Amino acid sequence: LAHGSGWATAARECVQAAQGIPVISFGARHVHPSVVGVMEYAATVGGCAGCSSTAGAKLTGLKPSGTMPHALIIIMGDTVKATVAFDKYMPAEMPRVSLVDTFKDEAEESLLVAQALGEKLNAVRLDTPVERGGVTADLIKEVRARLDLAGFKKVGIFVSGGVTPERITYFIDNEAPVDGFGIGSYISGAKPIDFTADLHEVEGKPIAKRGRIPGVTPNPRLKRIM
Repeated sequence: LAHGSGWATAARECVQAAQGIPVISFGARHVHPSVVGVMEYAATVGGCAGCSSTAGAKLTGLKPSGTMPHALIIIMGDTVKATVAFDKYMPAEMPRVSLVDTFKDEAEESLLVAQALGEKLNAVRLDTPVERGGVTADLIKEVRARLDLAGFKKVGIFVSGGVTPERITYFIDNEAPVDGFGIGSYISGAKPIDFTADLHEVEGKPIAKRGRIPGVTPNPRLKRIM
């Protein structure tokens, strides 16, 4: 519960900052495989619209949400080829979201994949690393403008890479046209909320260890389930 509460709280902070823009949990790669599902379940409890792992999706009852990785593009050596292959082999119901910051200018790459996939392209993902300045509001606006001018107004823009509530607020305050956020380490690396579950009552009798106040502690946010 301590870890889950920390993850859920971090997710809630991002969701509130996003003001209705969908937030997806992308933190699976940052934690041990045995806790991925629990972490992503907590993120959806905190308000995330989806999660990237099959383990998390199984616990939440949602379909996994994600995009193609940099590794696929690097192995294939070309973003357009990787995007076309992704479209060819992935299930039809999976959104086609192309990662466009691997080899070329983000705006240029966005146009190339949009021209290659046409109406099948749902969105492009900007994940520009901090070594190159990260994703900026101006970059998002440029990509949006170039896609619109080329007739791809329906293609969305998904932003990831070091996204925090503060970064989300920055994008919104600067009116960057973002259609979704992918949050990784801010959620997966959240500090556990420190608390314990001590016994305060046994069979209706108030009792507790020294230093604790015996009896049930009222909390209107909790619901009795047993």
